[in-house]
Amino acid sequence: MKRVGFMLKVKADRLEEYKEHHRNVWPEMQQALRESGWHNYSLFLRDDGLLFGYFETPESLEAAQAAMAEREVNTRWQSMMSEFFEIPPGAHPDQSFIELEEIFHLD
Repeated sequence: MKRVGFMLKVKADRLEEYKEHHRNVWPEMQQALRESGWHNYSLFLRDDGLLFGYFETPESLEAAQAAMAEREVNTRWQSMMSEFFEIPPGAHPDQSFIELEEIFHLD
């Protein structure tokens, strides 16, 4: 399993609304993530909007992103969520991850 850590920046004035959306992630989105190889997925949010994400996948971040890109539900979710992030206009959050290098892991 490949462990993936990534960062994004949520707009400071949208934090509460962003958290609310993640308390109510659509069941079909959750299923698409599972079926696309996103396992043990967590998001952590700092007060200033810095978002850290972690998930495990059988292959790579790129393979997991490609599998999700084929899902219609992901297109809808990313379109809705794009307004919450400090990313270029028209960009999708799931294609704007800053992947972090894993430098230590304790089993």
